[in-house]
Amino acid sequence: MFDFVRKHNRLFQLILLVLILPSFVALGVNGYSNFMDGSNAAVAQIDGQKITRAEWDAAHRQQSERLRQQQPTLDPKLLDSAEARQQSLDALVMERVLQAAVRKQHWQVSDEQLRHVFLTDPQFAALRQPDGSLNAALLASQGMNGPMFERRLRDNMAQEQVLRGVMNSAIGSNNLSAQAFDAFFQRREVRLLTLSPAEFAAQVKPADAEIEAYFKDPANASKFQLPEVAQIDYVVLDVDGLKASVSVAEKDLKDYYEQNRNRYTVAEERRASHILIKADKAAPEAEKAKARARAEELLAQVQKAPASFADVARKNSQDEGSASRGGDLDFFPRGAMVKPFEQAAYALKPGEISKVVESDFGFHIIQLTAVRGGDTKSFDSVRAEIEAEVRKQLAQKRYAELAETFSNTVYEQSDSLKPIAEKLGLSIRSALVQRKPSADAQGPLASAKLLDLVFSKDSLQNKRNTEAVEFGPSQLVAAHVTDYKPARMPAFDDVKAQVSQLLVARQAAALAVKAGTEKLAALKASGDPMSLPEAQTVSRMQPGKFSPKVLKAILQADTSKLPSFVGLEAGDGSYVIAAVTQVLPREGQMADPARAAQQYAKAWSSAETNVYYKALKAQLKTTIKAPAAAASAVASN
Repeated sequence: MFDFVRKHNRLFQLILLVLILPSFVALGVNGYSNFMDGSNAAVAQIDGQKITRAEWDAAHRQQSERLRQQQPTLDPKLLDSAEARQQSLDALVMERVLQAAVRKQHWQVSDEQLRHVFLTDPQFAALRQPDGSLNAALLASQGMNGPMFERRLRDNMAQEQVLRGVMNSAIGSNNLSAQAFDAFFQRREVRLLTLSPAEFAAQVKPADAEIEAYFKDPANASKFQLPEVAQIDYVVLDVDGLKASVSVAEKDLKDYYEQNRNRYTVAEERRASHILIKADKAAPEAEKAKARARAEELLAQVQKAPASFADVARKNSQDEGSASRGGDLDFFPRGAMVKPFEQAAYALKPGEISKVVESDFGFHIIQLTAVRGGDTKSFDSVRAEIEAEVRKQLAQKRYAELAETFSNTVYEQSDSLKPIAEKLGLSIRSALVQRKPSADAQGPLASAKLLDLVFSKDSLQNKRNTEAVEFGPSQLVAAHVTDYKPARMPAFDDVKAQVSQLLVARQAAALAVKAGTEKLAALKASGDPMSLPEAQTVSRMQPGKFSPKVLKAILQADTSKLPSFVGLEAGDGSYVIAAVTQVLPREGQMADPARAAQQYAKAWSSAETNVYYKALKAQLKTTIKAPAAAASAVASN
């Protein structure tokens, strides 16, 4: 079964898609408590129907769990970020918008359409029985039955119809795509002069009173304000921390080895060559008898001269894939070949030749050429690996036993983390944190959910422990604030040097802009760019050292009359003057105009689909209460 899952990973992803997208379920027995704690608050509304915070949380948990399963090494803080939560909300909103559009526009999927997709879409091949019926056993392994799969596939197809017409609406001709790509890959010859603030800094000498006034200006407060910080104690319960505390008996390790001996056995593989005389399974008996007789003749030849097997295969085998290699099939494990072939090959010894073997492909003559694998590693050679695995399993079991105790204790004895630390033998750690995780934060300190709780009213004013937060698979953390400093302005004398430096930079930038605009006006008046530095060629594909802002200005400059002069503040305090002196066509031609036209049409279709989706949202009076909703949703988890 697991081999089948690995081979059909894409199929199961599709099943999960059909299973999950329409199934953001209600909150069940937790509904009343969720309503009371704000989980029933709307974070979005589509066509009068709200999406609750609890539904959003559930959708985000499902999405996070799917990503964890697909990418076990994924950094947990990426899943807990504001961006990840926003993506979950966007996906949920889009699903509800399409569901509403299906209702409003009366989209339906007929039985004929449903059956056609099921029978022709390659992604459903493994779900189809030879007679075209549904593979009920495979669906059952995914927790689904036939009616459930049919209903959800029908709903999914109906939602697809809402956007399909727009998605396929654009037509890309070679001329249109050539014009678009010509504009995109166009090159321009330009002369560039950059006036840096550093060139004017020596001219700036602000007085102390001017520096202090700059510091006290409310418009500049954010440049000097110290962020709010909290000094916290925190304790962590995780599997890694429990591994060292569990005891492992030698007998348990040996029992594990015996119970899992197959895991430490290298699978046997066999290498064989064969001669195939084709005969279709449904062929008339006379035709099959003729093929068998020919195979028997060839068998007699190779039995007399086994060394000639490869030559006979090259000349007579009807297996196009292996005949040129003398019938060689390379190494293969059990399960890779059809059953009759495998049984015959695994019954031979190296060098032996089988009798004629019949399969659905025809008649085979098999020669076994080599055997490898089948050896079992000794207990001593894998002991360390087994101990690590057993320790992990015992630690996971211990974690499951202690997780509820951890959560309850930090809540019930909320004035300190000392009780839970002593009860479970955990160490209390300390850290200085801000509302958002630092760029280099790891582990629990990278959890936005934990930090939201740290800076909540309950933690700061009521001096209570945070609730236990899961910051990764089998990882819990709780924190307690020991000291808090709100956002505040520092004393002027402490930051005077920094303030002076910023003020000098600001005034020097103003001088650079002034000198630049005067220089630009003079250049436009003279129309002569030769006083500017040496010309260079730029394009979107070869931007050189130009910043995106400068490159955009160069490529948007009006070139109806050359030279064309543009000036702009580059964003770093400098002023840039650019003189476009020549417009050059792009280098080379498109290798495949037809492919370029397809890409052009795809880009337009994507843009039109986005516009249509936005129009649907507006028509259905979609409102999203974010980012405020995002913050409250994170805090509620």
